[in-house]
Amino acid sequence: MKGLPEVSQAHLDKETEHIIEKIRERGEAWIVGGWIRNLILKISPGDVDIATNLLPEEILEIFPKSIMVGEKFGTVRVRIDNESKEIEVTTLRSDGKYIDGRKPESVAFGVKIEEDIARRDFTINAMALDKDDILIDKYDGIADLENNILRCVGNADERIREDGLRILRAFRFIGLKDEQMMSFDSDLEHAIINNVSMIDNISKERINQELKKILALNNRIFILQRMIDLGVLQLIFDNLEIDLRVILSNEYAVNIALICNSYKGNGESLSKYIREKLKISSKEKELIRFLHDNGKRIPDNTNISEMRRFRASVSENNANSLFKYLRGIGVSTNDVESAIDSLPPLRVGRNPLVNGEILIDKTGLEPEMRLGRLKGWLHRKQIEMDLDNIEQVLELLDDIDWENSNPAEWPYLSWP
Repeated sequence: MKGLPEVSQAHLDKETEHIIEKIRERGEAWIVGGWIRNLILKISPGDVDIATNLLPEEILEIFPKSIMVGEKFGTVRVRIDNESKEIEVTTLRSDGKYIDGRKPESVAFGVKIEEDIARRDFTINAMALDKDDILIDKYDGIADLENNILRCVGNADERIREDGLRILRAFRFIGLKDEQMMSFDSDLEHAIINNVSMIDNISKERINQELKKILALNNRIFILQRMIDLGVLQLIFDNLEIDLRVILSNEYAVNIALICNSYKGNGESLSKYIREKLKISSKEKELIRFLHDNGKRIPDNTNISEMRRFRASVSENNANSLFKYLRGIGVSTNDVESAIDSLPPLRVGRNPLVNGEILIDKTGLEPEMRLGRLKGWLHRKQIEMDLDNIEQVLELLDDIDWENSNPAEWPYLSWP
């Protein structure tokens, strides 16, 4: 591969070097998988995975503070004293039959490294580096990287049927190169098409994790289009209309809201639907609701009262997300963002000057809905007009029929 960097343990950080050295005092250890791939691609290597001929209990003896995260599959999350870093160490193994489309029914420990990498998903992940910096590349992963081809190790149909998550991983991997997309080899593409229903075997949490990684890539729009071409995105979103004519941002929830902006229902309905499909967090769900309900609106940069109310009602994070969403659907936000930034701070902040006790004393109202809505209306007016004393706020009572009109119609501090 042109410009191939030296694939060497010299690129490891000190903590990882120490862990590998300690393992090699009692057995053998190889660096495997994505760290090698990313180093070859000249992108951030990321976390290191280690394969070893030692059994999990032997790893725990060497690193007592480690955590057994997959005893059946030989995986230990190694932790060392006074270090926050964790590295997954997995015993060499071969896999038995996959019965649920996610994990093998059984594993056998103690095989050779060549047999261990034979169970891996794609050739670009089936490389290993030994103690002498000799690269084991039995399945021509480097050549596939050079030729921009994503290919399975062995029979593509079998690899995909073993684990449905490999479908989503495949789409992520073809977008790893910033300057160009990789292509699926024909066997892999057919395997994805023929086994797309395997997506149903993946937990919603794992689908969400993979989609989040995909949407963080520079090639994400092209990847999403390929996912549509092969019927994957339709299955994930249950045929919800997806819009790829948007400009995506650096924020995951905003991007989900953008590609789903054609949804005809309200924000609450959309956010609930997305949470069912992707198991997003409560915070992300609420943001998607807010963006879908308000994303076609923009504060009037010629209306100081509205801009004050927007700034007081919407958190800084939500405001930034809204502007990303608006830009994503082609709405320019430069003028309104500049106008809001140039607003002087509210003279007494955003908290209401008039509380319930003051209002009861002034109006004689009982502590019920009418009183609460009147307090909210005064608060809104205080913000819009930037009033700075109680007397000015109470004078506004002359502008509203607070005794006879319908309190449900009185606007309170909110945006829009």
